Amino acid sequence: MAEDDDDLEADEERADTAEAAVPAPRENPSLSGHEPAEKELLSAFASGRLPHGLLITGAHGIGKATLAFRFARFLLSQSAEPSAGGLFAPAVPNSLTLPPEHPVFRRVASSGHADLLTVERGIDPKRKRERTEIVVDDTRAIAAFLRLTPAEGGWRIVIVDTADEMNRNAANAVLKILEEPPDRAILILVSDNPGRLLPTIRSRCRRLALRPLSDTVVAELIGRYRPDLSVSDRAALIELAEGSIGHALELAEQNGLKLHRRLLELLGGLPEIDGAALHEFAEGVARWGNDDAFRVIAELMPATLARAIARAARSGSAGEGKGGGTRQADGPPWP
Repeated sequence: MAEDDDDLEADEERADTAEAAVPAPRENPSLSGHEPAEKELLSAFASGRLPHGLLITGAHGIGKATLAFRFARFLLSQSAEPSAGGLFAPAVPNSLTLPPEHPVFRRVASSGHADLLTVERGIDPKRKRERTEIVVDDTRAIAAFLRLTPAEGGWRIVIVDTADEMNRNAANAVLKILEEPPDRAILILVSDNPGRLLPTIRSRCRRLALRPLSDTVVAELIGRYRPDLSVSDRAALIELAEGSIGHALELAEQNGLKLHRRLLELLGGLPEIDGAALHEFAEGVARWGNDDAFRVIAELMPATLARAIARAARSGSAGEGKGGGTRQADGPPWP
């Protein structure tokens, strides 16, 4: 077991070298699996009835922030003056796509567009590290930004990623803006867990709920970004990802597959667990010295535990069917 745990460090080094470059949301020119959402945004734009607040929700890692920047680029590339219609009116766009060589794309990718503000967790000046939440100092800049005249005469756009991380004061500052929104301004809130937002914020935003990606899309994206993985590893990642390419890539990068298989081995004897093996596994993860390992284990545990229980239940049923029975563990039955 100790040798297996030591392999975590070696696997981490191999993953670092094999990992393909995954574009950040603001730099990503492509989005897969969310065509209905794009169509809805295009329809709202064409109708001239864009909301001042847009709440994009869905599971972590399915493309919410990528869609937010994709829509922001689209709006910033449009004419500042609304079309008067008629025979010579420009055709209604049928895609949010903007090529990477487009000037707007390049400025958004480099965080250099004057009409786009991104609000994320800032750096704590005392601890010199990223905060665990978005504070009011981070959101206070929104009001001043939106009071300015658009530099290019079009839209002014604010993206909050992720809005779940706003503390109470930061959320109240955003709510005040949503209550009195400026003209030709839009706040795009990206949310993994909209239930954590103030009800009054949710009620003042148009909600765009993204569905998990299909297994086909996840497989395609894994093949694009991690072509080094074996067929069996890709299949395992697709199952564990539950429709999130972001989660799949994180598991691949943080040795999630090895951790998942090790956990299955440890839990394979349910309802009994080898305490010594469990402690040895924990010590191996601690020697790895990477905080991400503990986060990955916490994310994997519910699904891994469910699979282990299901496997134990199937084994028990098979044993009873053969008439051999199963040994009853001491104490109450496993739930």
